[in-house]
Amino acid sequence: MRVIKNLAEWFDLRLKLGQTIKETMEHPVPRSTASWAYVFGSASLTVMILQFVTGICLAFVYVPSADQAWTSLQVLNHQQAFGWFIRALHGWGSNFMVALVLIHMIQVFLFGAYKYPRELTWIVGVFLLLMTLGMAFTGQVLRFDQDAYWGLGIGASVMGRMPLIGAPLVHLMLGGPIIAGETLSRFFAIHVFMVPGMLIAFVGVHLLMVLKLGVNEWPMPGRIVKRAIYLKEYHDLTHSDGVPFVPDAFRKDFVFSGLIILALVACAAFFGPFGPKGQPDPTVVQAVPRPDYFFLWVYAALALLPPDMETFLLIVGPVIGIGFLIALPLVSGTGEKSWRRRPVAVLSVLLIIVSLAAFTQLGTYAPWSPVMDAWSSTPVPPTLLEGRSALERQGAQVFQFMQCRNCHSLGREGGQRGPALDAVATRLTGDQLIRQVLQGRGNMPAYGKNLTPAETTALVAFLKSLRPPGQRPAEDASLASAVPASQITPDMAKK
Repeated sequence: MRVIKNLAEWFDLRLKLGQTIKETMEHPVPRSTASWAYVFGSASLTVMILQFVTGICLAFVYVPSADQAWTSLQVLNHQQAFGWFIRALHGWGSNFMVALVLIHMIQVFLFGAYKYPRELTWIVGVFLLLMTLGMAFTGQVLRFDQDAYWGLGIGASVMGRMPLIGAPLVHLMLGGPIIAGETLSRFFAIHVFMVPGMLIAFVGVHLLMVLKLGVNEWPMPGRIVKRAIYLKEYHDLTHSDGVPFVPDAFRKDFVFSGLIILALVACAAFFGPFGPKGQPDPTVVQAVPRPDYFFLWVYAALALLPPDMETFLLIVGPVIGIGFLIALPLVSGTGEKSWRRRPVAVLSVLLIIVSLAAFTQLGTYAPWSPVMDAWSSTPVPPTLLEGRSALERQGAQVFQFMQCRNCHSLGREGGQRGPALDAVATRLTGDQLIRQVLQGRGNMPAYGKNLTPAETTALVAFLKSLRPPGQRPAEDASLASAVPASQITPDMAKK
C-alpha cells in the first residue's frame, strides 16, 4: 500500500489531477438522485468502454477489404482463440448500448431533466444517440454479408434521394457510384476513427456539464422550474439534503453496470456472434435482408409506405424528428418537471414505444421482399388453365413472362408483396384491372410502357377469369344500377 501511495503521489505531483479527481468523486448530488432510476447513463458509458476494448481486439484480425472481410470474420469465428466470443461481446454490446441510451433519454425526458439549466446537456445527448445509431449501422456494414450488402444498398438509395446533396453524399460514402472495394475501407474508417472520436468528444462535454450543473433532482409535483431562482434552490437542496456522488450514488451505478456486463456476457456466450451470413453477392437477388433490431422498425415502415410518400418522409421525417428533439429544451425549458403533471409527455412516450415495438415486430417476420425466382420456378397452376380460351391462355403466358408472381401468389405459391390474385376478378372489374396494370397504384409499379396493347388485353382477360367457381365477377356499380331507356316511365324522367 505504501508503494502504491508513493506512486500515486509521484504522478499527482507531475499531473496535478488528484484534487480534480477528489472533487469529482465528492461533488454533492441530491439524496433523491442516488436512485436506481438514475443508473442508465453510467451503464451506457460502461458498455461504450467495453465496445472500444472489444473493437480494438477485433481490429487486430479484421481485414477491411471487400474480398477479405467476410473471410476474416470466419477466421475470428472458427480459428482465432475466443474470436467468436469477442465478436459476440461486440455485437451484443452494440444492442445493449442502443437500448440503454434510448432508456436513458426516455428517463431524462419524463423527469424533465432537459429543462433549464440543462438544455445543452440534452442537446449533446441527442447527438450522442445519433452517434450511437451511426456506430450500430456502420458496424453492421462491416460484417459485409448479404444483409450488410443489401442494407448498405438501401441506405445509399435513401441518401441518394436527398435533393442537391444526395448524389455527392452517396459518392462520398461508397467511394464511387456503386458498392465496391473502396466502400468497406471508408466504413471502417468511419466506424473505428470518426464516430468513436465524436463519441468521446460528446461524452466528455456531456460529463463536464453534468459535473458543473449537477444531477437533476427527483421531479416533485408542484416544484416549478423558474430561471430566476432554480440554481439557488438546487444548490440549497444539495447542501441541505445532498450526498457525495462517491460512494452513495456511485454504488448503485456500479452494481447496475456490473449486472449489465453479466447479462451481456451471458448473451454472448449463449447466443454467439451475429453472422456473417452468406457472402455478399449482388447477383443473388433472392436475398431477404433484414437490419439489426434497432432499425427493424424503419424496415417495416418503409415497406408499408406508398411509393409516392417514401421520398418525402425519408427526407423530411428525420429532419422533423431531430429538429423536435433539439428544439424541445429551448421551447419548454421551464415549468413542471414531474411526469405526473405532464400527461401529454407520458402519452407521447407510450405512443412512440408502442409504435416502434409494433413496427419492429412486423419487421421480424413480415415477408416484404418479392420472391425473385417465382416466375421461373413456379408455373401457373394447371387448374387455372383448364377450360380457358386461347386469349386467356396467352394472358397466362404474359403473366408468367412479366414475372408477376414475384409479388403476387396463385394457389398460395409466389410472392407476398402484393395481394393474392386467385379471386382478383371478384374484386376488380375489367376497366379497373386495365387501369391497375397500365398505371399502377399503391406499391405496384406501372406497366404501361412494358406491355403492348395485345399483351395488356390478353393479361386482363386471364385476370378476369380468376375467380372461385360459383362467384360472380366484379361489376361496375354505376352500370349495374342503370335502368334501360325502354323502361324509363314519364314520372321517372321528371325526377
